[in-house]
Formats: sequence, structure tokens, C-alpha cells
Amino acid sequence: MTDKGAREDEVLRDCLAYLQLNGVYCWRNNTGATKTAHGFVRYGKVGSSDILGILPNGKFIAVECKREKGGVVSEKQKEFLGMIVKNQGVAIVANSIESLQEKLNGII
Repeated sequence: MTDKGAREDEVLRDCLAYLQLNGVYCWRNNTGATKTAHGFVRYGKVGSSDILGILPNGKFIAVECKREKGGVVSEKQKEFLGMIVKNQGVAIVANSIESLQEKLNGII
């Protein structure tokens, strides 16, 4: 832990474990690019959340994980989360396992 609290990868790991332990079918959603002999190859959807899944009630869930203090949600991430909400899914920005639990209160 740093002066900014838990790192993003720690928050992500804890949130993923919490969801799985509570009956949510979910997975880590990687995005980015890699260099190949022929240039760069992009994978994943730009702005898509760190964790994607299906809640026990059948709703889609997207969780964007940020470091405990000072994590910033990009415009593309906001657009993605907005699209999830627009389509009756659950979109959450979590900076700790406690914030995830609070936002899921009454949902799972």
C-alpha cells in the first residue's frame, strides 16, 4: 500500500474475488495493445471496465476499479459505464472492496 492507499491491481483482485465468492459469474477484462513484428495489435474495447460479469438476477455488471485515493475515470470509461446503465445493467466504479460492497447492497 502506498500513500495513495491500495493500488489499482490490489483493488481489482479483491473486487474480483468478492464478486466470485458472492455468486457473480465474472471475469477480468483486459484491454490494451502489444507490439508484433507487423506493428501494434489492439485487444479489448477501449474504455471497457476491468471486471465484467452476470449477476445472479441475470443483469450484466461492469466494475471499473481505481486505486484507493486519486484514481480517475477516463471519458471512454465513463461512456462505457453509461452504456451499461442505459441498457439496464449495473455499472460501478470501485476504489476498495468496501465501496463495491456498499454499491452492491441490495443487489446481491
